[in-house]
Amino acid sequence: MRTDTPPPHDPLETLGLTPAQTALYNAVLRLHRATCAELAEATDRSPEPLGRELAALVRLGVVDEQGGEYLARHPAAALGRLIADRLDRLAAESRRIDTVLGSIRSLIHQYDAGLDHQSGDFAVDLVSGADELYESVIGMAVQAPPLELLYTVPDKRTMSDFAHRYADQWIGAQRAGLLSCRVVVAVRTLEIPGVRDKLDRFSLAGAEIRTLGTVPSWFLVAGSGAAGMPAQWGGTLPENAYHFHLVRAVIVVAALRSLFEELWARAAPLPWTHRDDGVVRVLRLAGQGMPDEMIARQLGISVRTVRARFADAMAELGVQTRFQAGVEAARRGWLSRDAP
Repeated sequence: MRTDTPPPHDPLETLGLTPAQTALYNAVLRLHRATCAELAEATDRSPEPLGRELAALVRLGVVDEQGGEYLARHPAAALGRLIADRLDRLAAESRRIDTVLGSIRSLIHQYDAGLDHQSGDFAVDLVSGADELYESVIGMAVQAPPLELLYTVPDKRTMSDFAHRYADQWIGAQRAGLLSCRVVVAVRTLEIPGVRDKLDRFSLAGAEIRTLGTVPSWFLVAGSGAAGMPAQWGGTLPENAYHFHLVRAVIVVAALRSLFEELWARAAPLPWTHRDDGVVRVLRLAGQGMPDEMIARQLGISVRTVRARFADAMAELGVQTRFQAGVEAARRGWLSRDAP
């Protein structure tokens, strides 16, 4: 029986390059500087369609044209701009999703009316107070351990309250097997004194924690049957006296779970969890455009060690190229100057 193997995915298609443009871009990189005729000979293609592809690469900003010659731009700069544009589009899409989620409360009453005659009342409880929030989670966990808890922390005040007043309860519950937590926190909340210690203890207890530049709102998902939504979507809990709605409706729980999974996929591990500062130093210098030999002289190590550290970085970050390693390391916060 014949089995057709699908062709491998071209990662640059995500940035708007066709397979033909990708092949041509690789040819420009190899030659570094070449005319259209030289590129046509190198790729075994006719000059006329090749010229159109080259014009497209120039418009995308990955190739420069000077006096009839085409010059390769450094991939970190050229593709970095395309990646930034792509991320901007994803962020705009995420904001549209946030708007939809913000309208859920206005739809609850319509959903309630349609559900009442089939399955009884639509349970929405208004809960007030930080103590009630954190203790209600423990209460649900005691009733059905281990409770899968998905939780977001978008602002410093909510994180400060959690770290200094309530984290120990959840750490103990996680350690005891009552909770199974995944948490997404805004990067700026990591600046609060004492937060790193609490999050490290939470992680050691078994919680999974990731960071994101911007978290759209506070919310929680408790198992498959309950979710917490703020009284004002996008507002901070402390500013609203910790008023929130505890909703037990499959459609709302599923929507918030989907949002959490999207945030989780975009989020990065805690910035201090990487292993090797030597790897980070190599990535930082490579990001400045230094070749291996110059990095080796700068750090006082051999070129072979530099290349071994690149290999370690790519393995740890789960990527295939040095460029991808730099992008992923930056996304995780490894390359910031205050990273350990």
